[in-house]
Amino acid sequence: MSGNSLKGRKLWRIPQQGKVRGVCAGVAEYLDIPVTLLRVIVVLSMFFGLFGFTLIIYFILGFVLDVKPDDEPADRAPSASQLLDELDDALKFDERHVRDIERYVTSETFSVRSRFRQI
Repeated sequence: MSGNSLKGRKLWRIPQQGKVRGVCAGVAEYLDIPVTLLRVIVVLSMFFGLFGFTLIIYFILGFVLDVKPDDEPADRAPSASQLLDELDDALKFDERHVRDIERYVTSETFSVRSRFRQI
């Protein structure tokens, strides 16, 4: 069992998606963040005084991490668009439910029943 794991995920290098050795692509997949965001953070850390530290860590990870095998299953977490679609469906269902309640509360049937309850 190679690679480090967190919550069932493994830390790999992904050279197919990477620019240099695939470290940023692997770490981004592991942390479940966009790879572009991680690359921007790495470059900014180099500009703001952590050049040597960032470079050393990058190359250490580049040599220590194993390459992600092609047959490794993809992360089964739903994508952001899938989550938004599910949220949209749930909101539409809830909106229909609220409209039904509103229709009942403003109906004559509700008014008559509430008057009978008062008697």
